[in-house]
Amino acid sequence: MTEDQVKLVQQTFAKVAPISEQAAVIFYDRLFEVAPGVKAMFPSDMTEQRKKLMGTLAVIVNGLSNLPSVLPAASALAKRHVGYGARPEHYPVVGGALLWTLEKGLGEAWTPDVAAAWTAAYGTLSGYMISEAYGSAQAAE
Repeated sequence: MTEDQVKLVQQTFAKVAPISEQAAVIFYDRLFEVAPGVKAMFPSDMTEQRKKLMGTLAVIVNGLSNLPSVLPAASALAKRHVGYGARPEHYPVVGGALLWTLEKGLGEAWTPDVAAAWTAAYGTLSGYMISEAYGSAQAAE
Protein backbone atom coordinates (compact mmCIF):
# COMPACT_ATOMS: atom_id res chain seq x y z
CA MET A 1 0.00 0.00 0.00
CA THR A 2 1.17 3.50 -0.77
CA GLU A 3 0.95 6.38 1.69
CA ASP A 4 -1.77 7.93 -0.49
CA GLN A 5 -3.78 4.71 -0.33
CA VAL A 6 -3.46 4.60 3.45
CA LYS A 7 -4.73 8.18 3.64
CA LEU A 8 -7.66 7.41 1.33
CA VAL A 9 -8.69 4.41 3.41
CA GLN A 10 -8.45 6.42 6.63
CA GLN A 11 -10.30 9.43 5.21
CA THR A 12 -13.13 7.36 3.78
CA PHE A 13 -13.44 5.21 6.89
CA ALA A 14 -13.88 8.44 8.86
CA LYS A 15 -16.95 9.12 6.69
CA VAL A 16 -18.38 5.67 7.45
CA ALA A 17 -17.62 5.69 11.20
CA PRO A 18 -20.60 7.93 12.10
CA ILE A 19 -22.95 5.38 10.54
CA SER A 20 -20.99 2.36 11.78
CA GLU A 21 -24.01 0.53 13.18
CA GLN A 22 -25.90 0.86 9.90
CA ALA A 23 -22.78 -0.05 7.92
CA ALA A 24 -22.32 -3.22 9.97
CA VAL A 25 -25.94 -4.24 9.36
CA ILE A 26 -25.49 -3.67 5.62
CA PHE A 27 -22.23 -5.64 5.64
CA TYR A 28 -23.64 -8.71 7.38
CA ASP A 29 -26.84 -8.62 5.33
CA ARG A 30 -24.71 -8.65 2.19
CA LEU A 31 -22.37 -11.34 3.51
CA PHE A 32 -25.25 -13.64 4.40
CA GLU A 33 -26.89 -12.95 1.03
CA VAL A 34 -23.81 -13.95 -1.00
CA ALA A 35 -22.61 -16.70 1.36
CA PRO A 36 -25.59 -18.04 3.31
CA GLY A 37 -23.54 -20.96 4.59
CA VAL A 38 -21.43 -18.72 6.82
CA LYS A 39 -24.43 -17.50 8.81
CA ALA A 40 -24.19 -20.57 11.05
CA MET A 41 -20.78 -19.31 12.27
CA PHE A 42 -22.40 -16.26 13.85
CA PRO A 43 -24.63 -15.74 16.88
CA SER A 44 -28.34 -15.23 16.33
CA ASP A 45 -28.12 -11.83 18.06
CA MET A 46 -25.61 -9.92 15.95
CA THR A 47 -25.51 -6.74 18.08
CA GLU A 48 -22.15 -7.47 19.72
CA GLN A 49 -20.72 -8.94 16.53
CA ARG A 50 -21.51 -5.76 14.60
CA LYS A 51 -19.77 -3.68 17.29
CA LYS A 52 -16.74 -5.98 17.18
CA LEU A 53 -16.54 -5.68 13.39
CA MET A 54 -16.57 -1.90 13.39
CA GLY A 55 -14.19 -1.71 16.35
CA THR A 56 -11.72 -4.03 14.67
CA LEU A 57 -11.96 -2.12 11.41
CA ALA A 58 -11.28 1.13 13.26
CA VAL A 59 -8.16 -0.30 14.91
CA ILE A 60 -6.85 -1.71 11.64
CA VAL A 61 -7.63 1.38 9.57
CA ASN A 62 -6.02 3.66 12.15
CA GLY A 63 -3.01 1.35 12.29
CA LEU A 64 -2.39 1.25 8.56
CA SER A 65 0.12 4.10 8.91
CA ASN A 66 2.19 1.75 11.07
CA LEU A 67 1.22 -1.67 9.74
CA PRO A 68 3.55 -3.69 12.02
CA SER A 69 1.61 -2.29 14.99
CA VAL A 70 -1.61 -4.08 13.94
CA LEU A 71 -0.13 -7.33 12.66
CA PRO A 72 -0.06 -9.14 16.05
CA ALA A 73 -3.78 -8.40 16.55
CA ALA A 74 -4.53 -9.45 12.96
CA SER A 75 -2.65 -12.70 13.51
CA ALA A 76 -4.54 -13.47 16.72
CA LEU A 77 -7.86 -12.63 15.03
CA ALA A 78 -7.07 -14.93 12.11
CA LYS A 79 -6.22 -17.81 14.41
CA ARG A 80 -9.42 -17.31 16.44
CA HIS A 81 -11.44 -17.36 13.22
CA VAL A 82 -10.13 -20.85 12.41
CA GLY A 83 -11.88 -22.03 15.56
CA TYR A 84 -15.13 -20.48 14.34
CA GLY A 85 -14.92 -22.47 11.11
CA ALA A 86 -13.47 -19.79 8.83
CA ARG A 87 -11.52 -21.08 5.85
CA PRO A 88 -9.21 -19.34 3.38
CA GLU A 89 -11.92 -19.24 0.73
CA HIS A 90 -14.12 -17.13 3.02
CA TYR A 91 -11.71 -14.20 2.94
CA PRO A 92 -12.47 -13.08 -0.64
CA VAL A 93 -16.21 -13.33 0.06
CA VAL A 94 -15.86 -11.19 3.19
CA GLY A 95 -13.71 -8.74 1.24
CA GLY A 96 -16.32 -8.49 -1.47
CA ALA A 97 -19.05 -7.80 1.08
CA LEU A 98 -16.88 -5.16 2.75
CA LEU A 99 -16.09 -3.36 -0.50
CA TRP A 100 -19.75 -3.52 -1.55
CA THR A 101 -20.79 -2.05 1.81
CA LEU A 102 -18.24 0.76 1.53
CA GLU A 103 -19.36 1.54 -2.00
CA LYS A 104 -22.99 1.79 -0.85
CA GLY A 105 -22.08 3.82 2.23
CA LEU A 106 -19.74 6.25 0.50
CA GLY A 107 -21.83 6.85 -2.62
CA GLU A 108 -20.12 9.40 -4.87
CA ALA A 109 -17.04 9.38 -2.62
CA TRP A 110 -16.41 5.78 -3.78
CA THR A 111 -14.01 6.58 -6.61
CA PRO A 112 -11.72 4.21 -8.52
CA ASP A 113 -8.80 5.42 -6.37
CA VAL A 114 -10.75 4.74 -3.16
CA ALA A 115 -11.75 1.31 -4.44
CA ALA A 116 -8.13 0.51 -5.29
CA ALA A 117 -6.96 1.70 -1.87
CA TRP A 118 -9.50 -0.41 0.02
CA THR A 119 -8.79 -3.40 -2.23
CA ALA A 120 -5.07 -3.06 -1.48
CA ALA A 121 -5.71 -2.70 2.26
CA TYR A 122 -7.99 -5.72 2.40
CA GLY A 123 -5.68 -7.77 0.20
CA THR A 124 -2.68 -6.97 2.37
CA LEU A 125 -4.41 -7.79 5.63
CA SER A 126 -6.33 -10.84 4.42
CA GLY A 127 -3.23 -12.32 2.80
CA TYR A 128 -1.35 -11.88 6.05
CA MET A 129 -4.19 -13.34 8.11
CA ILE A 130 -4.55 -16.38 5.84
CA SER A 131 -0.82 -16.96 6.03
CA GLU A 132 -0.86 -16.70 9.82
CA ALA A 133 -3.85 -19.00 10.23
CA TYR A 134 -3.25 -21.58 7.52
CA GLY A 135 0.32 -21.17 6.31
CA SER A 136 1.86 -19.20 3.46
CA ALA A 137 0.86 -21.75 0.79
CA GLN A 138 -2.84 -20.97 1.40
CA ALA A 139 -2.28 -17.21 1.22
CA ALA A 140 -0.84 -17.52 -2.28
CA GLU A 141 -3.98 -19.20 -3.69
